[in-house]
Amino acid sequence: MTARAKFMIARDKMRRREGRSSGPTIAAGFARALMELAVSKGANAKELAERAGIDPQDLQDQDNRVAFAKYVALMRAGKELAHDPALALHFGEAFYIDELSIVGLIGAASQTVGEAFAQLNRYSRLIADIDGIAAGDRLVLSRIGGELWLIDTRENPNDFPELTESSFARWVCSWRRFGDKEFIREVHVTHAAPSYRAEYDRIFKVRVVFGSDKNGMRMRDDSFLTLKPPVPSRYMFGVLSERAQALIKTLENSKTVRGRIESLLMPILHTGEASMDWTSGKIGISRRTLSRKLRAEGVTFELLLDELRHKMALHYLSGNRASVNETAYLVGFSEPAAFSRAFKRWTGSSPSARRAALQGRKPA
Repeated sequence: MTARAKFMIARDKMRRREGRSSGPTIAAGFARALMELAVSKGANAKELAERAGIDPQDLQDQDNRVAFAKYVALMRAGKELAHDPALALHFGEAFYIDELSIVGLIGAASQTVGEAFAQLNRYSRLIADIDGIAAGDRLVLSRIGGELWLIDTRENPNDFPELTESSFARWVCSWRRFGDKEFIREVHVTHAAPSYRAEYDRIFKVRVVFGSDKNGMRMRDDSFLTLKPPVPSRYMFGVLSERAQALIKTLENSKTVRGRIESLLMPILHTGEASMDWTSGKIGISRRTLSRKLRAEGVTFELLLDELRHKMALHYLSGNRASVNETAYLVGFSEPAAFSRAFKRWTGSSPSARRAALQGRKPA
C-alpha cells in the first residue's frame, strides 16, 4: 500500500472521529458485541443502530470509542427489540472480557488473577471512560466486618444499572474459568430487584441482595488473587501493555484542547490549509478564545502546528512509509526545499539523512 493510500485511510478514520463526543465513552468492542447479541435474540440490526445513533462502521475496530450515552441507548433498545429484559446479564455471561477489549487480553496474559485485577484497574478507562473513576480505581478490595469485599466505586450506578449487571456477570463468569468456582459468597447491588431476578440466581449461584448500600461481591478469602489464568504469557503481556499505554495516551490527549486540535489538523495537513481561523471555526469558538485555551496548556497554535508537522514527518520517514518529497506534501509543504529547511531546524539534519538513519542504513 502506498504512503498516499495509507494517509487517506488514516484521514477517513480521523474524520469519523471528529464528531465523536468528548464526554464519557466506551470501547467499541462492547457496543459491537452487545449489538451482535441483541440481533441473535431477534432484534433488527438497522433499527438498533438507528435508535442508538451508532454508525456500524465505527464498531469495526474494537479499540475505537463510542459515546457512552449511545451505548446506554443501545442497551435499552436491545432489551426492547430482543424482548429480553435481562439482556445486560446475558451480555456479561455470553462475552468474556478478553473478547471485547485489549484490557481483557492483558488480563488473560497475566500470571495471576491478582495481577489481572491490577491491570483491569490500570487500564479501566480503555473499557469505559466514565464519570467517577478517572481519578482512581473503579474496583477496590475492602475489609468490611472482617470480610473481604470487591467493591465497584462507580458513581450514580442506578442511573444505568445494566452496567452493574453486565460487569458483575462478566467478572464472575470469566473468573470461574480459572478453576475456583466458589470464591464468591454473596453479591450486593444498589438497584431494586427486577422482574427477572431468577436470572441473577442462575448466573451468580449465590445469595443476591438488592437495594444494598453498595455494589460489591463478598469473597470467601483473598486466595482467588493467586489463581492462574489458563495460558499466561509474559511476552504477550508486554506487547499488549505497550499497546494499551498508547491507547491510554490517545484517550487522554482527546480530553485536551491541544489533543482535539491535533486530531482535527492531521487529516488536512497535506492541504497546507491548517490555520487558526479554520480550526477555531471548526470547533465553534473565536480565535481569541482558542488562543487563550492553548496558552492555558502552555502552547501556541503556531508551535502546536510546527510540532505536529515535525512529529508526523518523523513518522512518515521511518520504515518505508514515504519518500522525502511525499513526506513534504503530507505534512503541508508545497516545496520540498521549504520542508528540508524546516526539518533541519527541527532535527539538525536533512530529511534524507534522517530517513536513512531511521531505516538503519547509510545515506546516499
